[in-house]
Amino acid sequence: MSGDAQTNTAHQGGHGHKKASLLTLSIGAVGVVFGDIGTSPIYAFRETFAGHHPINPDPMHIMGVLSLVFWSMMLVVTFKYVFTIMKADNKGQGGSLALLALISRKTEGAAWTAPIVMLGVFATALFYGDSMITPAMSVLSATEGLAYVNPGFKQWVVPIAVAILVGLFGIQSRGTAKVGQLFGPIMLLYFGVLAALGVMYIIHMPSIILHTLNPLNALNFFMVDGFTAFVALGAVVLAVTGAEALYADMGHFGRKPISYSWLWFVLPALMLNYMGQGAMILSMAPVEAQVAIKDPFFMMLPDAARIPIVFLVILATIIASQAVISGAFSLTQQAIQLGFMPRLRILHTSVSEAGQIYIPAINWALMIMVLVLVLFFRSSSNLAAAYGIAVTGAMFIDTCLISVVLISLWKWPLWKSLPILAVFFIVDIAYLGANLLKVPQGGYFPLLIGLAIFTLLTTWSRGRQLMRERMAESSMPMEVFIKSAASSAQRVPGTAIFMASTSAGVPSALLHNIKHNRILHERIIILTVEIGDVPFVDEANRAECKSLGEGFYRVILRYG
Repeated sequence: MSGDAQTNTAHQGGHGHKKASLLTLSIGAVGVVFGDIGTSPIYAFRETFAGHHPINPDPMHIMGVLSLVFWSMMLVVTFKYVFTIMKADNKGQGGSLALLALISRKTEGAAWTAPIVMLGVFATALFYGDSMITPAMSVLSATEGLAYVNPGFKQWVVPIAVAILVGLFGIQSRGTAKVGQLFGPIMLLYFGVLAALGVMYIIHMPSIILHTLNPLNALNFFMVDGFTAFVALGAVVLAVTGAEALYADMGHFGRKPISYSWLWFVLPALMLNYMGQGAMILSMAPVEAQVAIKDPFFMMLPDAARIPIVFLVILATIIASQAVISGAFSLTQQAIQLGFMPRLRILHTSVSEAGQIYIPAINWALMIMVLVLVLFFRSSSNLAAAYGIAVTGAMFIDTCLISVVLISLWKWPLWKSLPILAVFFIVDIAYLGANLLKVPQGGYFPLLIGLAIFTLLTTWSRGRQLMRERMAESSMPMEVFIKSAASSAQRVPGTAIFMASTSAGVPSALLHNIKHNRILHERIIILTVEIGDVPFVDEANRAECKSLGEGFYRVILRYG
């Protein structure tokens, strides 16, 4: 990675996404953003029927689950995230903190701002928990497929998963663009294979398409088996995990490339595969169906292509982890700039896309936690119990935040905003409630991680605020200092620059300098670097210089 790529990105001026074409960014988005949601067919359908709360794979249940999957994708991913929340970007950046910064800037001083800030920070903490579980879940679920190639691989599933994950985190420093160029074509092939596998079975049962699209099948599932259907939501939500990563990764590729990729390529491929799994189970005798439902995705694979498809799936799950890793980098950068985290080393890995970054400390910390999860849970079914709570919690908070945006910022009339928000809240509360049932089986892990990170973020923010208040109380006004020091201290040639955390008062370093050295340079520059709650600051507004008299100058540099 060249030094120019690391240092010059901030000087590109624009908001990114200018030099790369829409097609290139769309392919890159397929490789980075959709890996998480793209690998859900491997385990989501299986966990709904054969997970911790088994369901009989009869026609009524299969049609009901397929309808739930389709309408979940439409309501949660398409309407909520792609059509609504992704429009609430903070100058191109997405994620809970970007949404929080947007709200805080527009509603500063409002009485309800503080609770909204806490919600946004907790959503960020939950996303970190998700970014630990997703790589472990995705890679484990794929390496388990090696047992269908050769049963002898079963004992090597965990060691192979560990090796893959170490390699994945090891290449992060190459940057999102290069990773996307590498992963994009692979994911294009993967989604094509998903669609082809589904079509193989759908052509023998085309009516399954109409049953899937019919929301009455989902409603019938709830009417016949109310509590069972509610519990099933805890597994059905696995089909939409990764939706929040679309928003968090928006700064890497932009809204249009992500939206186009989802609507015209990813969504159709996923639904074709889910319908294919359902059609395959329905075509079997009841006894065979009970066996096949334990791993319907791998049972779909034709013998002639089983080995190459399994290896393609393993590659796809490696890539699935990229979505949340990139999202974690973006959220960390925003948390630092908003004062919720200490400063960390951030490397810009592209000279044209300002949102493409790499944070070594976060990368290696995530890797350690992911490896701990793999070694502790040891199978994707065990991890499935922990998977979903962090996602649904973050999704629910995103709905709370977007309700503030629609009503307070965008000024939508209530007759327009309330019905939309009511649908979002009903869906989110149902999914969150179903996932809370999984707390005893492992769902406690993301909650504990979320609470720990929330405590760290809020503690750092509060401590930083108290420190600044204390420094402001004890600082001497600059005008008083200049009058007293200019006449009493000896002036020497040259220019001295003193850093100041705020644009008011005398820096403590300057006070110590005159106390111990009893000199002042000919020119004294008080330099303050302000990090705004927006991703980018225009070059015209980036620097401000003000003469304070007697050779003193205050310079303020503003960055996003």
